[in-house]
Amino acid sequence: MRDALSPLAVGAADDLRQAAEAARVHAYAPYSKFTVGAAIRTASGAIYAGTNVENAAYPVGTCAEAGAIAAMIAGGDRKIVEVMVTGPGTAAITPCGACRQRIREFAGPDTPIHAGGPGGIKASFTLGALLPEAFGPAILGAADV
Repeated sequence: MRDALSPLAVGAADDLRQAAEAARVHAYAPYSKFTVGAAIRTASGAIYAGTNVENAAYPVGTCAEAGAIAAMIAGGDRKIVEVMVTGPGTAAITPCGACRQRIREFAGPDTPIHAGGPGGIKASFTLGALLPEAFGPAILGAADV
């Protein structure tokens, strides 16, 4: 289900879009030519960005969201409160299934996930809409976000 974006939400996420686009410029995508950037905002207010890195052995590459999450962990943060994913073209680029699960490890179902590109934000969803009935840390008895 799509969430409506208010002008406030669009403006508030613009810094995330800029960070994701800045990371996307550095993508390593010689095979697919499909460059992706991601940026996450944490509960502390910090923004971490990542980009996709392909590999000749296709399963070895990493997604932009995974890079942003790794940077977040290295930076000492643990809670994602907002996500932006950007890519080329006119379609709204959302996280792949594996990245939806990666995000779920550090974010709750109400976390906004924005899909954007050079022209701005194209769509916004909650994590719960993109990954309903998600398997999360609480299922394993760990603290949940």
